[in-house]
Amino acid sequence: KTTVSRLPYKGMTISFNPSTHQPNWVAWELLASETDGKSNRESNFSTDYEVKGCANTDDYRGSGYDRGHMAPAGDMKWNAETMRESFLMTNICPQAGDLNRGAWKKLEEKCRQRAIADSAVVIVCGPIFTPGEGVERIGKTGVAVPRQFFKVVLSPYTDPPRAIGFIMPNSYVKGGMQTHAVSVDSVEAVTGHDFFSALPDDVENRLEAECDFNRWSRIRRQ
Repeated sequence: KTTVSRLPYKGMTISFNPSTHQPNWVAWELLASETDGKSNRESNFSTDYEVKGCANTDDYRGSGYDRGHMAPAGDMKWNAETMRESFLMTNICPQAGDLNRGAWKKLEEKCRQRAIADSAVVIVCGPIFTPGEGVERIGKTGVAVPRQFFKVVLSPYTDPPRAIGFIMPNSYVKGGMQTHAVSVDSVEAVTGHDFFSALPDDVENRLEAECDFNRWSRIRRQ
């Protein structure tokens, strides 16, 4: 039986899976005031030795995959400790460079824009593994390589609140992030996770059924 660790770091909460050697999901709130932090970007990834099954940085060397942040460093520059935490291997998944440096990065940037426009956003993201399919493994630790990644984004303080989901392949994302926007319900169906359950049921049901990328993506200039 696999024991999943719940890791309450300062800037994010991680559900860590020692059998895949990466997070099931990473969740964090990004305030508008946190998007303009002054902490310098870390340059060193590191193992969290207190977490069973945490990968080693060398596992990714020569694998052809990037060490892909789930909670991005750009969201964690408001505090030196949160910046350091974002480079722990518990926050990292094997990502194709075309995804990590392409549509995924653009989605991260758009989420920061949304945090500024909406006062705050709540983000949850992580890998997707398809049951029954063979899984590629990398490094001596045997880090599992996801086929896809998900991200869900909630703007809780807009009137009305709004939410959106994304499912992207672990490869080049044809058509960009807009072609891979889905409802939060769709992400829940694929992953089995239950997002935003603290919301009142009627609000949760409405938010998780919607998917309006154009409305979500549009940033009104002040």
